[in-house]
Amino acid sequence: MSVAPKASASSWPIPPEGGWTADDLDRLPDLPPHTELIDGSLVFVSPQTLFHSRAVSFFEWQLQSLAPEEFEVVREFTIDIDRQNRPEPDVIVVRADVVDDPEQTRYPATAVTLAIEVVSVESVSRDRETKHVKYARAGIAHYWRVENEKGRAVVHAFELEPATGAYVSVGIFRERMKVGAPFPVDLDLTGIKSRRGRD
Repeated sequence: MSVAPKASASSWPIPPEGGWTADDLDRLPDLPPHTELIDGSLVFVSPQTLFHSRAVSFFEWQLQSLAPEEFEVVREFTIDIDRQNRPEPDVIVVRADVVDDPEQTRYPATAVTLAIEVVSVESVSRDRETKHVKYARAGIAHYWRVENEKGRAVVHAFELEPATGAYVSVGIFRERMKVGAPFPVDLDLTGIKSRRGRD
């Protein structure tokens, strides 16, 4: 007579009834880097491509050099949308007055003026549909989605329409991106490349 093998205890955190909360991200031990909270569920980020890394660095440094002093540009940092949503955009532009505590782990969505997501294969639906809606509902005035189109960056830029509370497109940019908000930006997008055209 054979004995069924004993199920091993899971090392994954088991969610509480009602799902995880924004505060749980700071308390749960041994979470992988860049874990997000979306609708009460933990989202683990897959390893990123060279294109993704280059695009994130490009926007971080370019915007840092252009941002007025009342803004701070921050890479890969979570924002509090509500109790069950604490996403981590790839780059954010936040009011400088909330950047004061070296121990802080998140910013309130009300302090964020721009969220940028660089789309990866595993994040397409979250970046195109889920986060787009959540950022708009949180009142984040600008959202840029960066996609890899055959090895070149394409930026889909959106601005919040106050009457509807939804984003409207302000342009799709290839090679050069020129916008006036949240502050004047004129970027040469050809500096972001992926030789193989994959993300």
